[in-house]
Amino acid sequence: MTVTSLRPRPEPAEVARVTSTAAELLEVLWGRASTAPASASQLRVLLILEHHEGINLRTLADSLASTPPSTSRLCDRLQAAGFVERVVSAADRREVRLHLSGRGRAFLADLRIRREQTLRAVLDQMPAAKRVALLQGLEAFCDAAAAQIHDDSDDSAASGTRTA
Repeated sequence: MTVTSLRPRPEPAEVARVTSTAAELLEVLWGRASTAPASASQLRVLLILEHHEGINLRTLADSLASTPPSTSRLCDRLQAAGFVERVVSAADRREVRLHLSGRGRAFLADLRIRREQTLRAVLDQMPAAKRVALLQGLEAFCDAAAAQIHDDSDDSAASGTRTA
């Protein structure tokens, strides 16, 4: 499946189209590695908590673009499954901080292993030079995306957006 014609300097719109196609194919491949017993929404919560250990419910709800009651119910189910722990904040007893449990971390580690196995099967079919080019491109993409996410967070903080 060829999704692009090779040009020395592809336009950002063409790269965005091919990247979107790759992401869709990745979702299909990753769909083969079941996320049970967590739903897709619950998995998003686990991934956010992994990167923002100890955030409060309102901040998590904002990250999910959801409401606190819906987010609380998601966390209730994750806590019942043993993936999330709620801890009362030392600074404010009314605030509850959310943490991944050991079981939640083990679940994410296992899921990543299964997903990486699926990816390795695809990458094994690629020529070595193409894998090197893919790696270099993905590293640059990750750097640019992380910088944009960081800048967006700084802009939200500077504009006075309240997250907690």
